[in-house]
Amino acid sequence: MKRLFSIFLFITCSTAAFAQEQPGSLKMLINQSFTWFPAFKELGQAVDVEQQRIELAKSNGLPSVQATGSYNYLHPVSEITIPAGDQPLQFQIMPNNNYKAMLNASYTLWDFGVVKANVERAKAGLQYAKDNVEYNQNQMAFQVANIYYQMTYLKAAISIQDSVLQFLRSNKKDTEIKYKNGDALKYDVLSIQSSIDQENNRKIDLQKSLDKQYALMEYTTGARISDSPVDFNLPVDGITGNQDEAMENAQRSNPEFLLLNDRIAQAEAELAVSKTGGKPSLTVGAGTGYATGYTPEIDKFRYNYTAGVTLNIPIYQGGRARKQVSLAKSQSAQTKYAQETLNNTFRKNIAQALIDINSNKSSLVNAQAQINEAKEAQKFAQSRFRNGTGTNLELVNASTNVQRAELTKLQYKYQLCVAQIEIARLTGLKYW
Repeated sequence: MKRLFSIFLFITCSTAAFAQEQPGSLKMLINQSFTWFPAFKELGQAVDVEQQRIELAKSNGLPSVQATGSYNYLHPVSEITIPAGDQPLQFQIMPNNNYKAMLNASYTLWDFGVVKANVERAKAGLQYAKDNVEYNQNQMAFQVANIYYQMTYLKAAISIQDSVLQFLRSNKKDTEIKYKNGDALKYDVLSIQSSIDQENNRKIDLQKSLDKQYALMEYTTGARISDSPVDFNLPVDGITGNQDEAMENAQRSNPEFLLLNDRIAQAEAELAVSKTGGKPSLTVGAGTGYATGYTPEIDKFRYNYTAGVTLNIPIYQGGRARKQVSLAKSQSAQTKYAQETLNNTFRKNIAQALIDINSNKSSLVNAQAQINEAKEAQKFAQSRFRNGTGTNLELVNASTNVQRAELTKLQYKYQLCVAQIEIARLTGLKYW
């Protein structure tokens, strides 16, 4: 019994947890965690930020219009002297006080794909942000499901504990009658009462663990759950038992693979942007407004306009463009190597989860038969004890065997369920 209880406590404490249908259902709790947990608000904001980056990148290819006004004081200024008798005439060809008010516009006609490359890089960032939301939802769903099925396990274990206590109390009544009739010792009564006290303490420990899971579920989802119905049925179909098929599903649907593909796309987009460095650009510009400085009335505002084309050809930039291309190629190669590592990790995890599924399914085949046999033996031991042909030790051992068999079956069901949600997580299967 002590060993069995230690195994139970280990399973209860080892599962980590963090993270719309009927109230308290797994689907409802998972979807509620997506709106409750603060991290998802941050992730949603990240998607909005990346969307704005796209609009910002596109704006670099739009016309630019700006209004400018300026004042400059210039001294000395150029003058022209014209001979005219005894007193020559002097004229300023520019004013000391120069005013200008202009409206200017410019538009890049040709940039060798600079704007397009930056837009594609921003789009890759947006896709990464969206897939990052999917990744965190997948992780959160797994954590909520772990809490949910721990609650299921603990509630079922408490029910088993209640049946043990009921049996012991009934056994105590029979023993007390035997003690009054002189067919049992006071030691027998005290021994059974000690067993009842021990089982009561175990039930208290189970209830404490269950209450902690309720508190953890409230922290994760914001839902107050006290006694909602739960079971071991995973609310999804399509969990494959084939390793190759599971691996294909993971590569196609698991958010970790999607994020890796996004990082590869970002690296390639960064490479495309780096290749545009040092490229020429052709810009058309025009402006109109009022300015001083026009002869003969140089201090008077005159309407003017300008238009032209500018060709910018970078000649030397210290090799910056070439170095940026080399760095981008290295980053792209790094992300592609990471794909091999991720494939190996997922193959290992999928293989282990499938082994757990098959093993627990096989163990469950005979578990119910063992329970039935243990209960029959318990009834036989109880009958022998009441008739005076059996001992209290036989009866306690029979009760222990029933409890052990029921807890063993419960453990198999719990472990099978955990292995199934692990496969669902690995393959990217949505059960919410």
